[in-house]
Amino acid sequence: MRRSWQAGLGQTSLEALQCHFTWDLDPSRSKLFYLRYHLEDIGTEEGNSWLGHIYNLRGYVQYKLGFTEDAQSLFNKAAEAFCQTRRADEGPWLVVNYGNQAWLHHHLGEQAESQAYLSKVDALMNKYPSPSQDELHPEIYAEKAWTLMKFSADKKLLAADYFQRAIRMQPDMVEWFTSRVIALVSASMHSDTGLDADVLEEMKNAKEEDPENLYLAALYLHECAKKGETVEDEARELARKILMNPVSSYSGLKPLLWVYVHYVSVDEAVDLAEEALKQHPDVCYLKRCVAFCYRSKIIFVRDSPPDQSMIDRAISLHEELISIYPESSLLRKIDIANIYAKSNHSQAKTEQTYQELLESDLDPADKQMVYNRYANYLYFVQHNNHGSTQYHMRAAEIPIQSFFRQNSVSILEKIKDRRWHQMSREVEEFLENLQEP
Repeated sequence: MRRSWQAGLGQTSLEALQCHFTWDLDPSRSKLFYLRYHLEDIGTEEGNSWLGHIYNLRGYVQYKLGFTEDAQSLFNKAAEAFCQTRRADEGPWLVVNYGNQAWLHHHLGEQAESQAYLSKVDALMNKYPSPSQDELHPEIYAEKAWTLMKFSADKKLLAADYFQRAIRMQPDMVEWFTSRVIALVSASMHSDTGLDADVLEEMKNAKEEDPENLYLAALYLHECAKKGETVEDEARELARKILMNPVSSYSGLKPLLWVYVHYVSVDEAVDLAEEALKQHPDVCYLKRCVAFCYRSKIIFVRDSPPDQSMIDRAISLHEELISIYPESSLLRKIDIANIYAKSNHSQAKTEQTYQELLESDLDPADKQMVYNRYANYLYFVQHNNHGSTQYHMRAAEIPIQSFFRQNSVSILEKIKDRRWHQMSREVEEFLENLQEP
């Protein structure tokens, strides 16, 4: 039974708290490491309105990874950040943080401290009731929504709904409106039809309300480009602004590089990323941006084959990033395998890398990704139609909904309809018996 926000009679139980420990966040260990690095990339510059939320989620991730001291430190930083950004010593925005603290102390066996934070939660709930009797406080909805955006690709629409509930009760929070739009755009990222007209209109309105948000500006430019608009001049002007701002994964650089790669010039994308890295040579996020551009140039641009020096630079960058992020390097290992295939002296490493990945102990989602990428490699590079089809089937039969499964199923559907294909009948039977996730 749902507990009303105002139900402050008696002591709140740990299970009834609204916090990261009760939101059914149960990712794989590889996903936790990815999240840790992703959150570190966002940046902690002063003025970031999501700073408290960043520290809260980083604390939870560190707890799940077994680093309880780091978790405690980060939860403390989250509380301090909320006080700074909200310019108040207390408020409903601290409810999630206090819930996290109560759970952490409980797991550490420090029951008195845990009980103290439970009491703090009750005090806040009574002092700052939700504007709506049967709903959570908007600050809770906003933090839960922001968290879901980071945790799970398939929960972005739910995140957008939570943001909408928060906005309905507290419409003056511009960053909530912007984040809702970003969630909707992210949910449609792999859609064949693109954004609905009403979402694009919301995006335009959010851009006008939040003109300093260059990440949103880059996403909007991408949507304009997808609709056939000429965006070269706007892209170059936006690049100039981004290079002047603090480095962050939310600076707008990565989505702008997507625009450059697909609609401006992949060579200009490489130059832009290299310029950003030249300004901040020790920032790992920028090294990833440069690696992304080289990967795009080497693997996907067919009209101007890359020279060996560019391939060597790309391989060197990827090898460095794998050593920096060893716990979340799976996708990068796949990328470097495909780059090896373009090299004059490293092609044998492609098959060796894929075989190592295929034989490694991966969780089902990661295994599905490897099968899908290996299937595409077999088709496009080795021209092995039979082997490619078999691995697409192996990817599809893993009952996890993802872009990689969707891609494999789509390819298998096309093979089924090609009656001349030697495996069309086998694929048809496979798809008829395929279990949906």
